[in-house]
Amino acid sequence: MKIVAIVVVLGLGLLAWRFAFAAPLPKIGSAAPDFQLPDANGKLLQLQDYRGKWLVLYFYPKNDTPGCTKEACSFRDDLFELEKLGGKVVGVSVDDSDSHAKFAKKYSLPFPLLADKDGKVADSYGALTNLGIIKLAKRYTFLIDPDGKIAKTYLSVDTSRHSQEIIDDLKDLKAR
Repeated sequence: MKIVAIVVVLGLGLLAWRFAFAAPLPKIGSAAPDFQLPDANGKLLQLQDYRGKWLVLYFYPKNDTPGCTKEACSFRDDLFELEKLGGKVVGVSVDDSDSHAKFAKKYSLPFPLLADKDGKVADSYGALTNLGIIKLAKRYTFLIDPDGKIAKTYLSVDTSRHSQEIIDDLKDLKAR
């Protein structure tokens, strides 16, 4: 029994240590971390491709799970409104391109899903949960302005109303 308790305590300590060294979040007004990742078709996309547009860069844990599906479908359903405001939507997870292609096809997702298989981009945005052999993107979203700077961060996301929240914020930011 003592050995089990020691193993549990060591395991929790290791997890705490990993989280203690997580990359910091980019600050509002700072340049968004650059990225170059393949989409569902293997095409490389990078931050520079979205220069001059508002970019909704959203990180999510896993394709085809309930919360991630709800969030993606909400962005799909609100895409016309987002694009009317000059916005583009891009999803990022640590899933591979094949998984993204299946997910996008199943739910008719008309925006790119990028494969961050090693988690480096998610980590550069402070959006990576790294448990050693398991890596998952955190459900974080970054609204990046047309100049490539972080305009707003969303660290506590309600998947059922997140896209509408971004629409409202985009309207507000554009009115300033």
